Amino acid sequence: MISVNESAAPLVDELVADAQRLRVLVTRDGPTIIDAGVGAMGGIEAGRLVAEICMGGLGEVRVAAGAREGWPTWLDVRSSQPVLACMASQYAGWSLAASKEETGGKRFFALGSGPGRALACKEPLFEELGYRDSARRGVLVLEVDRAPPPVVVDKVLRDCGLEAAQMSFVLTPTASLAGTTQVVARVLEVALHRAHELGFALHDILDGSASAPLPAPGADGLEAMARTNDAILYGGQVRLTVGGDEAAAQALAARLPSANSRDFGRSFGELFAAAGHDFYKLDGALFAPAEVWVSHVGSGKTWHAGALRMDLLRTWWQSQ
Repeated sequence: MISVNESAAPLVDELVADAQRLRVLVTRDGPTIIDAGVGAMGGIEAGRLVAEICMGGLGEVRVAAGAREGWPTWLDVRSSQPVLACMASQYAGWSLAASKEETGGKRFFALGSGPGRALACKEPLFEELGYRDSARRGVLVLEVDRAPPPVVVDKVLRDCGLEAAQMSFVLTPTASLAGTTQVVARVLEVALHRAHELGFALHDILDGSASAPLPAPGADGLEAMARTNDAILYGGQVRLTVGGDEAAAQALAARLPSANSRDFGRSFGELFAAAGHDFYKLDGALFAPAEVWVSHVGSGKTWHAGALRMDLLRTWWQSQ
């Protein structure tokens, strides 16, 4: 069985070996901590590499320069193992928290993403996928502005069954160049997660490619989160190649785009503020790409739905 941690290991090694050029900081006091945007400057190239690490080495992320749809920089993502790359690895599904008492200071919370999730398998999703990694090395990506406290590190090591020297943590605050890049590179994963929510059989998703515009990082974490979400909701394009039932494929194409949401057309920042910064009050249908194509290998048919709203993104992102 493919190991997402073993597949990602050469990319982690590249990030560490090329730390100076990529403007990341590496410390090895116990586990390896790779700072790609907390105290380090980081950059788009570091974020691109982190995105490929997040996909367990089973996806390609490329930066496309040159104006497209009125925006200068896009990310192109593809995978021939989209379910493993996106759902078993890239998806931010492992909740890691520690109280003030446990940290001796400030409360800590993060959603872990990346290959390390498949070692711990703490989410019900892994039972559904029928997948568990058994590598002797792991990596976890955290969208945080500080290193995880010892209590969280110890939990991760225990749940992954690894020693400290076998584990790496990559830190990418969303309001950083690397953080913004690796979040926007989740455009394909967002489509798979929404397909799963709609009840489409994940094992019928055979291949995937996607693109999304890359904004400048927001001035703070909230603004950065809004921009990265809007990039996918209004600028994300996804093509899925699927097998299985033809009618299910056609229905997926119709139901997948973010335009199915009652909140479509409003910025994520506005919606998040109106919801009292509570994700669970937001319409789940909004978390989807703007435009999709679904191709069915059994019939040779392709269905298209949704459309880009780059006019909205330019209004929100571009200074006048």
